[in-house]
Amino acid sequence: MGLHLLPFLGVAALVVITPGPDMALVTKNAVLYGRRAALATSIGVNAGLLVWTFASALGVAAVVRASGTAYTVLKLVGAAYLIWLGFQALRSARRRLATANAPRDADAGHRVDASLGFRQGFLSNLANPKIAAFFTSLLPQFIAHRHAVLAPFLVLGCLFVLLGLMWLCAYALVAAKASGTLRRPRVQAALDRLTGFVLIGLGLRLATERR
Repeated sequence: MGLHLLPFLGVAALVVITPGPDMALVTKNAVLYGRRAALATSIGVNAGLLVWTFASALGVAAVVRASGTAYTVLKLVGAAYLIWLGFQALRSARRRLATANAPRDADAGHRVDASLGFRQGFLSNLANPKIAAFFTSLLPQFIAHRHAVLAPFLVLGCLFVLLGLMWLCAYALVAAKASGTLRRPRVQAALDRLTGFVLIGLGLRLATERR
């Protein structure tokens, strides 16, 4: 099939474990809402990656990358979504502090369940145009010249998604398990504030980042 598989796996592993908006979101949901929400968020992130894989293979991502307007619009949408999630986390921190004496009711109506966690992960990844740039610029380098591109591209993309799924799910389980000692409302409020500022910072960086 003309694939340079081992070099690709090495590069992909480094990219997968590099912290970013997806990992920040998984961390937040793992610590504050538990294993189910974190795993669903991880699956949502990689569902977004799978969409990018097929979009890249079919040339859609290349169009986004080549079009300055399309890239900017998608970048601003993704940045706005991350900032919105950050402000939601800051609001949650205020609610936790206000209800510190009644922690069981603090999250009533505001919990992130598996369904919402999946949607958050999916939209966070899908609205990140840097994924389009990654797939369309990096993956072709690991496909031998004079070979058909579509099938190798899909293989590499799916391998990347598989690595991402394994890593984020393992990370989510570890983070959720460690969160057992972080269930006090004041501690959770501090974590909400931290992840809120991180997500807002990542959103602002995405919005102002040049191609």
